[in-house]
This record gives sequence, C-alpha cells and structure tokens, in this order.
Amino acid sequence: MADSWVDAAERIGADLHLELTGPGGRRAALIRALREAVRGGRLPPGTRLPPYRSLAADLGVARNTVADAYAELVAEGWLTARQGSGTRVAVGASSTLSGQRPSAESPGPAGHPPERAPLRARGPRHDLRQGTPDASSFPRAAWLASYRRALQQAPNEVFGPGDPAGRRELREALTGYLARARGVRTEPGRIVICSGFAHALRLLFTPGGGVLRGPLAVEAYGLAFHRGLLASAGVRTTALPLDADGARVERLARERAVLLTPAHQFPTGGPLHASRRSAVIDWARARDGVILEDDYDGEFRYDRKPVGAVQGLDPERVIYVGSVSKSLSPALRLGWMVLPERYVDGVLAAKGEREAWASVLDQLSLADLIASGAYDRHVRRMRQRYRGRRDRLVEALVARAPHVGITGVAAGLHAVLRLPPGSERSALEAAASRGVALDGLAAFRHPESDMAPQDGLVVGYATPSEHAYGAALDALCRILPADTRLPDTERGIFAG
Repeated sequence: MADSWVDAAERIGADLHLELTGPGGRRAALIRALREAVRGGRLPPGTRLPPYRSLAADLGVARNTVADAYAELVAEGWLTARQGSGTRVAVGASSTLSGQRPSAESPGPAGHPPERAPLRARGPRHDLRQGTPDASSFPRAAWLASYRRALQQAPNEVFGPGDPAGRRELREALTGYLARARGVRTEPGRIVICSGFAHALRLLFTPGGGVLRGPLAVEAYGLAFHRGLLASAGVRTTALPLDADGARVERLARERAVLLTPAHQFPTGGPLHASRRSAVIDWARARDGVILEDDYDGEFRYDRKPVGAVQGLDPERVIYVGSVSKSLSPALRLGWMVLPERYVDGVLAAKGEREAWASVLDQLSLADLIASGAYDRHVRRMRQRYRGRRDRLVEALVARAPHVGITGVAAGLHAVLRLPPGSERSALEAAASRGVALDGLAAFRHPESDMAPQDGLVVGYATPSEHAYGAALDALCRILPADTRLPDTERGIFAG
C-alpha cells in the first residue's frame, strides 16, 4: 500500500512549500516553482532539497516527475547533486543565474558601480552602557548541567498547561534564597514568576484598571522606559527629589504607591538611608499605600555591608521585584514578584491562564541552579570580577582625570562621573566620535522634576568582555572634559 502523506512527512528532511501552477504540466510547473524559490532567496545556496520520494508524496506528483525536474535544474546549474550529499541549491545560483542582481564584482546597469549588499550595522567600538552584565561570563556549564537535570527529572505534567504563578520548584527555591541573601520574608504562595521588572509593571498597572492605580511617585532619576510604560497604561507619575541619602520620601503626599530602588539608587548610586526606609514604611501604613521595590542589582556590593530589602520591614506593604537580568543574563527573561497577600489573586488574573509566561524549563533550570549552590557561586565569582573592574575604573580616573568625581561605586554594575555644569553634551559627542557608547545623566531625569539638572556620565563597567575592558577605559579617559573642578557645594544628588 502506498505511504500516506503523514508517513512521508515523518521522514522528510525539510519541509518545502511549492505551488505548482501555470502551463506545461506538473514537471514544468515544478521546475518553475523551484527556480523562483532559488531566485527569490527562499532556498539559499547550499540548502539541501527533500529526497525525490518525500517531495513527490508532499506535492502529490509522481516520483519520476521530481527526479526529472531535479535533473534538469542540475544541468542548468541551479542545483548540484553528489553521491551521499543529496541534491542542493548550487552556490551562487540565486545571484549569478537569476539575472536580477548583479554580483559585487560585475558592473551595474549603464556603467553604474556594482550593487553591494548593505553592511550589517556594527555596534560601538567600546560599550560602556549600563544595564547589562558581561555576556561572556554566563555560566554555560552550570546552566547546562541544571537544564539537563531539570529536563530528566521533570514530571510529564510540566509539558502541559501550568500554573500562572510559575513552577512551584522555582518559587520554593526563591523563598529560601531571597530570605538568606536579601532579607525577604515570604512563602511560595506569594511569589509570582514574571519575565522581568517591565513585565511586573504591566501586570500591576494594566490599562483600564489593574491591581494598582496612580498617581505613582517615582524617583526623580530613573529609567525613561519604565516611565513611558506607566504613561501608556494611563498612570501619572510624580517625581521625588533625590539627595545623597536617596529619595526624599518625606515629600510623599497623596500618591497611592511609590517606586524605589533602595539598595542602589538607579542611576545615581547609594542606598536609601535607614531613617528614610523607616519613614516610607510609616507612610505606607498611614496612607494604606504600597511600595514597589526594584532590587535590580542588590546582589552586587563591594565596600559596604549588605543592605537588605525594604520588604523585610513590612511584607504587607512592599511589592518586591527581582530578576536574573544582572546576575545571569537579560536573555533568560526570568523575574519574580514577592507580593502582599491581598495582591496575589489580582496579579494572577492580570497575567492570565496562558499569557506571557516564562519558559517552564528555564524556571526549573534556575530552581536547580539555586538549589545546587551554583547560582551563589556564580554571583560570588561575578562580584569579585566586577569589583576588579570597578577598581580599574577608579584607578584610571585617579591617574588620568583626577578632576572628575566618581560616585555610586560601593555597589552595582555602573558608576556616575560628576561633570561640570554644561559639559555633559560635549562629553557625549566626544564619546560618539571615538566609538564609546555610554549614557548621560540627563537621559534619566524625570521631565517634570523640580530638581536642578545635574551633569554626569553613567558608565557601565560590567558590559565589556575582559579582553576589551582596558581599551574601553582608555577611550573613556580620552573623552572626559578638561580640568574644571566641581565645587563640593554642587554635590547635589551624588552619593559619596
């Protein structure tokens, strides 16, 4: 009995969609369809075509029809056929035979220069932007080992519909880890897995009436992306002034919630002072408000004692949000929300039954990485590596630009360079001309803040690979403004 289409499809090397239309019968139509697929780039040079029998079963034609079509296209140079290698698209077939695109070596029409493929957009020569860890440091071996164990031990129900709160294994692992490393008080039932801080904001402030409503107080300096996301959800934000002790929470008024980065203010640096931590908790209790705690890089501290999470002071008044974007990689898209009990059901409803879930296998892998101790070992290793980079940055500035102040270096993955008033724009222009990518402080300022603008550069020292870091520091020192010292009276928002 002849094989069914499904039987043939199970053995097919590659699916190939072709439409057999036009005059001349099935063979001529197949030849035309294959030529067009090569000419149009759907079948790039080197692509292996399905065997005669598989393609014939797929298209509903005789096997000899496919064999004859292949043979003719081989004779014309469109395809190649070698014993043991099958039938493939010939190298150069799409350009040299189509007659539509001149090669890079041949002149174009009417003597014009040859048409060349556009160059791939290149990144900066030296990347000192904040926000990403060293991509080359991802613990591939440890992650692979955890992934294998997770996959081997996963019950069958893992591969079916799951819990929108996230895998229990990860929520249990996070309960222990966050209590130990960050002073967070919670239980698995109050943790919801998300894909990062931006996803958490979307779940909390769903347009049309989410779990939380504005107005929302935010720090006068922070990520414009987050402010834009909130604005798109119809949430009005008010700007809290900053000083060397962090957000001035005594300025909180009629807001329903406040978003803070208390472990390491982003981007100016420095922790929220202990007295202000207590004050913001008192505000939340008095106003029946809530604090959103963004613990974006709380695991990386160098010259100070660990600063625990504000959530530990009152778990019913703080929504704690963390992720692996800085500790492992933003590519994993894994984060978590530690919620007061009254918000859990609302967040799960906003998340939906099968919407915006992080990969279950990635969740299980992270749970294993934490439980095995490999996550702690990686964080400790990276803490030492980033501290070394921080030290090299400080040493380079002391030696080559002692007039430039540097702040916010006791923790985190970036530092702020204090610049004289009016010099930030020229410094960024000089950086761009030398291929140095970094951020100016002005880009993070809330547009409605009543604080006086401060000039500075936000330098991420985690992003470059180890071998590229020295050259990046050299390029940075070359673009800094001349010796114009900033008076201590203009310390402003900068931490010590």
